[in-house]
Amino acid sequence: MEKKPLIELKNCTLGYGSKTVLQNIDCTIFENDFIGLVGPNGSGKTTFLRSVLGILKPLSGTCSRNSDKLDFGYVPQKEHLDTIFPFTALEVVLMGTYKNIGMFANPKRHDREWAHECLKHVGIEHLEKVLFKNLSGGQKQRTLIARALATRPNILILDEPTNGMDLISQKSILDLIAELHVKDSLTIIMVSHLLNEVANYVEKIVLVENNAFQVGSVDQILSGANLSKLYSIPVHVDTLRGRNVIQVGE
Repeated sequence: MEKKPLIELKNCTLGYGSKTVLQNIDCTIFENDFIGLVGPNGSGKTTFLRSVLGILKPLSGTCSRNSDKLDFGYVPQKEHLDTIFPFTALEVVLMGTYKNIGMFANPKRHDREWAHECLKHVGIEHLEKVLFKNLSGGQKQRTLIARALATRPNILILDEPTNGMDLISQKSILDLIAELHVKDSLTIIMVSHLLNEVANYVEKIVLVENNAFQVGSVDQILSGANLSKLYSIPVHVDTLRGRNVIQVGE
């Protein structure tokens, strides 16, 4: 079945005022895409995301939406939530319902039940009464994913979802994200500065690096020839036990 295009950027120049950040951007985000947005800090990933979200208008070109209802769920880096306030995991997830019930309205019973279901969906419903600040890094990230799910999104955006985690926690979170993509039919955009991290999970890569912008399948972007040309150094992409491994150097 042919996928439905949700957001299309055509010949876009993105930036702020007179400052151009990205040029000649052509990219289509389709329904049920699983995209890795990869690049170093300062490369333009945030600028691209703001355009996708509709926050930033192109300096030139067009960014169009082909759906009447696009609901975004955003998962920030876990360090961005102030842990001074004594919020429980359930209360953090309830924040995701504010868009529908209003910032100053009291959550109803069905809102709390929905928040509990979202925690259950990510496997930590037993932690709903634990203070967010006392959770482990992986548990905090699952709580933030549950909060994003509470908004009932059809597009989920995750900003460096495994930042600061050990290898076991990284794999656990990435496996969860992949499961949400398949079981919930979510369109997912996962932001990372590590190609190795996203290479074995996503289906499409948007690569923003060295003033270059590339969009393609994992096989297209992660070829040794393409990466060697992009970085001007030898890059080898091998397969080990069914996983892509990227190595730099001779």
